[in-house]
Amino acid sequence: MSTLTFPHSLPSPAEDSEQLHKAFQGWGTDEGLIISVLAHRPSGHRREIRTAYAEIYGEDLLKSLEKELTRHFEKAVILWVLEPAERDAMLANEAAMKWSPSDRVLIEIAVARTADELFATRRSYQFQFKRSLEEDVSAHTHGDFRKLLVPLVSSYRYEGAEVNMSLAKSEANILHQKIKDNDCNHEEVIRILTTRSKAQLSATFTDYKNEFGNSINKDLKSDPKDEFLSALRAIVRCITCPERYFEKAMRLAMNRIGTDEEALTRIITTRTEVDMRLIKELYYKRNNVPLDRAIQKDTRRDYKDFLLALIGNGDA
Repeated sequence: MSTLTFPHSLPSPAEDSEQLHKAFQGWGTDEGLIISVLAHRPSGHRREIRTAYAEIYGEDLLKSLEKELTRHFEKAVILWVLEPAERDAMLANEAAMKWSPSDRVLIEIAVARTADELFATRRSYQFQFKRSLEEDVSAHTHGDFRKLLVPLVSSYRYEGAEVNMSLAKSEANILHQKIKDNDCNHEEVIRILTTRSKAQLSATFTDYKNEFGNSINKDLKSDPKDEFLSALRAIVRCITCPERYFEKAMRLAMNRIGTDEEALTRIITTRTEVDMRLIKELYYKRNNVPLDRAIQKDTRRDYKDFLLALIGNGDA
């Protein structure tokens, strides 16, 4: 499901480091050379490049990239080079520090990742920022969102396929009653959504629809302007079909006045090696426009070339 393309026989990390160092020399940066290397290397190899670069040139590759690149291209390359847990920790910190009720980044990181990936992000967060993710989320959110987001980023969901069907039916009834009563911030709703396994929740949502006629997200849309209900819908989408969630997020990032480059960068750098192929297929079915064409229309220069390479539209 990855869209990353790379040579069958990869150069050594030392050779790639040499090419990157060469791109930084002289009067101008060779952005094309940087793209040709970094946009066509898998995660493990990128890690080895960072290690080799530091050993050979005595500087963290990220520092060199920060000095040579600018704006959206710089942010995209930096996020791409980071380890997945480092990347999510950085994104989570930015989201927590400037949190607003409409922000869905913390939900993406807490729900669209596996339990082990979220745990690794929390460990990386502590290492980078000398605080816990839970601590910062609690400090910078408030009200119902704090009640929801703190347990969400703290969870360690069971990842197995086992499902308790009687529990699914019981909790579908609880969710329906609370939604019907406009009591969606109730502790039982939050408990169910933040602790149950994804398999268990999928069974609960299926029972909900079979029993009450509507999908849970349709009933949660009673007030489209309610940001808390919107957050609950985002959790449900990330649990049941994350590729559909990210397709919509990319569509909203581009189908607006002024591209949301932060969202576009975040989604492409975090999903390229996960499910970007599925996201591309869904994007075309939903919009009747290939994703690469939409990106070409909404982005420019090296930033555009880098994103296109990551979604599989560049030469390896």
